Amino acid sequence: MDYQAITLVVRNGVAVITLNRPELMNALNTQMRAEITHAVKAAEKDARVLIMTGAGKSFCSGQDLGDAGSGGALDLERTLRDEYVPMLKAIFDCRIPTIAAVNGPAAGAGANLALAADVVIASEAAYFVQAFTRIGLIPDAGGTYWLPRQMGAAKAMGAALFGDKISAQDAADWGMIYETAPAETFLEHVQARAAQLAQGPTVAYRQLKKAIRGSFENSLDAQLALEAKLQGRCGQTRDFQEGVMAFLEKRPARYEGR
Repeated sequence: MDYQAITLVVRNGVAVITLNRPELMNALNTQMRAEITHAVKAAEKDARVLIMTGAGKSFCSGQDLGDAGSGGALDLERTLRDEYVPMLKAIFDCRIPTIAAVNGPAAGAGANLALAADVVIASEAAYFVQAFTRIGLIPDAGGTYWLPRQMGAAKAMGAALFGDKISAQDAADWGMIYETAPAETFLEHVQARAAQLAQGPTVAYRQLKKAIRGSFENSLDAQLALEAKLQGRCGQTRDFQEGVMAFLEKRPARYEGR
């Protein structure tokens, strides 16, 4: 696919998708959503970890309200169902670990796009805002799913109702994201985090995501059974054998992802 609204670069097992409409704060239009969906599926075949970030000073300002291709305000249901859902599911279901590197403001659907990733790392210069009620809408792009799970019902309700800016540090303190990094060293920090995952046991990472996500719906008995099943799969991998040998031999493990 010839990408126009994003870029995709794969190097040393790390795929980087960059939202590339900096003149519009990387606002999401029909083309960008389709390209992100395609790029995520391509990346999980060629890489061991995926980073998603924004070009320029913003991560993503949300829906491009001037995008005629999205069907306009009268067809928001179709836009969400046919364009947002495939994109968000591609990220959420990605077989490799995903990192949202929030380099700047993340607003509306842009904030919730970031939350679809496994891990969100934000620059201390970034902020998040659920701007939907400002234009008479409710949070979408998965916001009503991720926010209460990650920051609790009280914080989620307040963030959605008031549409306040949430600093990167507050987002981390409230459990909305994983961590922050200084703006001047943000890129290096994200790259180091990605390199760590790219060198890790990818099969275990896949099973780990299933286990943690399953815990929200399972009873204790069901979760313990799921743990046992998934751990059994991990125990049959070469990665497990390599991890044990590396531990015994006091050397770094060299994981193959099988």
